[in-house]
Amino acid sequence: MSTSKVDHSGAFEPVTVRNHGTVLKLAPHQVLIRKNGVAFMSANPIPLWTELTLELETPVDSRKVKGTGVVVDCTGNKHCGYVVSLLFMDLSRQSQENLSRIVGAAAR
Repeated sequence: MSTSKVDHSGAFEPVTVRNHGTVLKLAPHQVLIRKNGVAFMSANPIPLWTELTLELETPVDSRKVKGTGVVVDCTGNKHCGYVVSLLFMDLSRQSQENLSRIVGAAAR
């Protein structure tokens, strides 16, 4: 996953990440959104290859992107937190189109 600018525009609703009963609600400024995945901060490490469910929403048109992803990188430490990189898997065509719109809006 390549790096990008953090969104400070307020164009996004919180991002929700779920894994077997654990739910993370992430503020938009804590998430880097790309067309193929996301990166976010976590207080705890998440093992590589862990499958997570993800939900993104933009308040502009209330379109949602729901899908699953796999953790491909988790770096950091217990003092500063961990940067988790998640690669999307099997997004529906509609979710992929909505994600492209979200990424396009963040680039503006």
